[in-house]
Amino acid sequence: MISSRRTLEVFNSIHYKSNNMKKILLIVFSFLLFAFVCQAQKYAIIDTRYILDKMPDYKSAQAKLDDIAAGWQKEIDSLQAELNKMYKDYDAEQVMLSDDLRKKREAQLFSKEKYMRDQQRNRFGFEGDLFKKRQELIKPVQDKVYNAVQKIATTRGYDFILDKSEGITVIFADPKLDKSDDVLRELGIK
Repeated sequence: MISSRRTLEVFNSIHYKSNNMKKILLIVFSFLLFAFVCQAQKYAIIDTRYILDKMPDYKSAQAKLDDIAAGWQKEIDSLQAELNKMYKDYDAEQVMLSDDLRKKREAQLFSKEKYMRDQQRNRFGFEGDLFKKRQELIKPVQDKVYNAVQKIATTRGYDFILDKSEGITVIFADPKLDKSDDVLRELGIK
């Protein structure tokens, strides 16, 4: 009886050590595989803001977009000035107006204010005229940059390319990883 209990304890001890050894080997193998995968990836960093600022096409498109937006803003400011004058006139004349005239003027004020807000939303709102104009003028330039980045990535075998200008936070990047100038050369810009 004692010998079978001892045999069972030895068997359990060996089985326990075997399971622990399997777990340790699995963890070590996982770390080695992870290190190999991380080392095998090739990446680069670019700064699209820097690239776009060096492109004459982008500068002219941005200037054109700024001029258009400034014109639309003048239009909105003019409407706002008219509305302010209408409110001021209404406040000055309100006590002398009959109920019918007061309601008519309030309706005019409401209508003018709604028109101004609609114009503001149509020009500068989500998917408004400014958004559409930006797509029309700037997207082709951004597409050129994207195509150049894609060409560099495929010819040089990069697994991924990070953009440090927006979106991600890069606390430190080795300058030799920055391929922004290579993208500019691909675009034919010195």
